[in-house]
Amino acid sequence: MEISVDLTLSPLQDDYEKHVINFIKALRNSEFKVLENPLSTQIFGDYDTLMPFLTQEIKRSFQEVDISVLTMKVVKTNRSDYEPHF
Repeated sequence: MEISVDLTLSPLQDDYEKHVINFIKALRNSEFKVLENPLSTQIFGDYDTLMPFLTQEIKRSFQEVDISVLTMKVVKTNRSDYEPHF
């Protein structure tokens, strides 16, 4: 089953930027398609391979900081080719 995941990582500390960059770089270095915008990062792939990867990377990211918030939306379809029709 293909999924689309929208992620927003918010480390709650002064040096938050380097942690966000490290998280995005880990996503970019994966086998999955990654799209970025100024507010969030999207990653697309097969549920059974993507979710364990995300679990690992989220844990790694959380271990680097004292407090962090991750907002995640999961859609049951691959929306990586979406283009507005209006």
